[in-house]
Amino acid sequence: MPEKLTDFRVFLTLVWRHLNLPDPTPIQLDIALYLQHGPRRKIIEAFRGVGKSWITAAYVVWRLRQNPNLKFMVLSASKDRADNFTTFCLRLINEIPILQCLIPRADQRCSKLSFDVGPARADHAPSVTSKGIFSQITGGRADEIISDDVEVPNNSFTQAMRDKLSEAVKEFDAILKPGGTITYLGTPQTEQSLYNQLPDRGYAIRIWPARYPSEDQLINYGNERLAPFILRWLEGEPTLVGRTTDPRRFSDDDLLERELSYGRSGFQLQFMLDTRLSDMEKYPLKLGDLIVMSCSATDAPEKPIWAAGTTNILNDVPCVGLNGDSRYYGPAFLHGTWLPYTGSVMAIDPAGRGKDETAVCVVKMLNGYLYVTAMRAYQEGYSEATLSSIVQLAKQQAVNHVIIEANFGDGMFTKLISPYFTKAHPCRIEEVKHSKQKEARIIDTLEPVMNQHKLVIDKNLILWDYNLSTKNLPPETALKYQLMYQMSRITRDRGSLAHDDRLDSLAMAVGYWVEQMGQDVDKRMLLRQDHLMLEEMKAWEGNAKGVNVKIGITNNPALSEMLFTFHGTVVKGNDDTGGHQHYKRLRNWTGGGRGTRKILR
Repeated sequence: MPEKLTDFRVFLTLVWRHLNLPDPTPIQLDIALYLQHGPRRKIIEAFRGVGKSWITAAYVVWRLRQNPNLKFMVLSASKDRADNFTTFCLRLINEIPILQCLIPRADQRCSKLSFDVGPARADHAPSVTSKGIFSQITGGRADEIISDDVEVPNNSFTQAMRDKLSEAVKEFDAILKPGGTITYLGTPQTEQSLYNQLPDRGYAIRIWPARYPSEDQLINYGNERLAPFILRWLEGEPTLVGRTTDPRRFSDDDLLERELSYGRSGFQLQFMLDTRLSDMEKYPLKLGDLIVMSCSATDAPEKPIWAAGTTNILNDVPCVGLNGDSRYYGPAFLHGTWLPYTGSVMAIDPAGRGKDETAVCVVKMLNGYLYVTAMRAYQEGYSEATLSSIVQLAKQQAVNHVIIEANFGDGMFTKLISPYFTKAHPCRIEEVKHSKQKEARIIDTLEPVMNQHKLVIDKNLILWDYNLSTKNLPPETALKYQLMYQMSRITRDRGSLAHDDRLDSLAMAVGYWVEQMGQDVDKRMLLRQDHLMLEEMKAWEGNAKGVNVKIGITNNPALSEMLFTFHGTVVKGNDDTGGHQHYKRLRNWTGGGRGTRKILR
C-alpha cells in the first residue's frame, strides 16, 4: 500500500471518490481519525446520517489491505443489517483497484455471510463474518469486533430485554483475541442504554452531535465525551451554539425540518445524542417532586411546603434517580401545627411467582397530603413469620384499613392473613382487583400526586430501601428491587421494570386516598381554627358568670348576621362577604356600651 494511504483519512477520501460521493466532511474525517488512533475499546456516537457504518466498512477493508490475516466480526441487532455491512465490504474489494488483491480465491469462503481475503492464510475463522447479536457467536474468534447498532428499540423495550442485551455483549471478551479491538457504533435510546453502561466496563465514548451544544448540553454529555473537534470550534466561535456542526451534510434549515418531523425528544436522541431530555420526558415519576422528611406514625404537619432550593437538598440521602433527577428535597417550611392523621391504610401486593416480593406499604393522610411512613418487602412467600410481621407492622402504624391485591390466587392471600389480623389487630380488610395495564395504572395514580408535591416520604424509609432492604441480594440485581429505583425507571411500556412490587403497593395505597386528595388544605386549616375558636367560646360561656353567648349565621345569600347576647343586649354584626354556611373566625373585639361587645371581621 502506498505510504500516503497509511493515513485512513486519505484512504477514506479515495473510497468516497470511487463511490462518486463528495469528499468526506470534517466530521467524517474526525471519525476516521478516531477509528484509526482511538483506544482499543471505544464507542462512536454520531448523529443519524453521518455515515458511521460506511466509514467503518471502509476502515475494515483498509485494515485488511494492510494485514490480510486479520479477522473481523460484525454484529448488529438484526442479521440482515450485519449482512449488509459485509456485502458492502465485499463490493469495495471487488470494485476498487487497490483492493482487488483481496478478492477471495475460488477455494475460499465468499458470501454475504462471511468471506476470506485472497492472501489470508487458512483459518477456522473467516476474514469478515456477520452475525446478529443474539445468534450463535460462541466459539468464534476475531481480532476486531464491530458492533453496529446492536441496540435498537425492539431489543431494549423493557428491562428484561436490556438485561439480555447487556449479557449478550459480554461474550465479546470471549471472542476477542489478545490485543484485539472492540468498536461500538450506535445511538442511545434511554439513560439505561447499553452505551451509557459500557464506560463502567472500560470503554471510551466519543460523541459528534448534529448541532453545536449549549452549556447545559455540554454538562449532559459529561466529561471527555464530546469530540474535541467540536469543542475546539465551539471555543473559537461561541456564536456557533445551535448551528449545524456539518453544514455540508445538513443545513440549519434541514435540521429544523427534521426536528419538527422527529419531535423534540426524538431529535435530541437521534441527532443530538442527549439522553437526559428523553429520560426526563419518558420517565414521568421524578424523585425530585417528593417531599422527604422524618415522619411520625401518629401525626404530621398540616401543610409541608415543597421547594427545590439548594438549602433543601438532602445530601445525606442516597438518590438513585436519572440524570437531572438525582436529588431529594426536604420541606422548605412546615405550615400550621402537627395533627393526628385522618386515616391510615396499608396496601399489600402479594408475591405472585418466581423472585417477586410480597410488598407492604403504609400511607396516611392529613389535609390532602399523603405520608408514606413505612414499607416492608418479603421474599419468604406466605410463611407464618411473614404474615405475623405484616400484622405487627399494621399494629405499630395504627392502620385502620388494609387493602390487598386479589389478582393472583383468587383471594388466597386474604384468607391466609385474615386470622392473623383478627387475633392481633382487628381492622377492615378489603380486596381490590385491577384490569388496567399495571404500568399505566401506577403512573396515572402517582404522577398527579407527585407533580403537586403532595406525596411525603419518610427519610428513614428511603435509607432502609437503599441500604438494608436488599443487602442480601447481589449488587447487580439489588437496585431493581428498590422502591426509589422502580419509581424513577417506570415507563408506560408493558414490562418496563424487572420488578415493580414495591412501587405497585405504593400506588395501591395512594389510589385509596385519591378521592380525598381534592380537599383544599387552606380551607381545612381555617375550618379547624374556627372549630378551636368555638370551643374556646363555649368554655368561656361556661366559665363566665351571668353571661349567655349564642352564635348563629343566617342563610341569606346577600347578608348574614352574627348575633351576640351579652347581659341581655343584642348587637348585630353584618357579614358583607355574601353569606356563609359555617362560623367565621373571630378576629377582634371592640368596646361598645356597658355590657355590649361588637364583632369586627
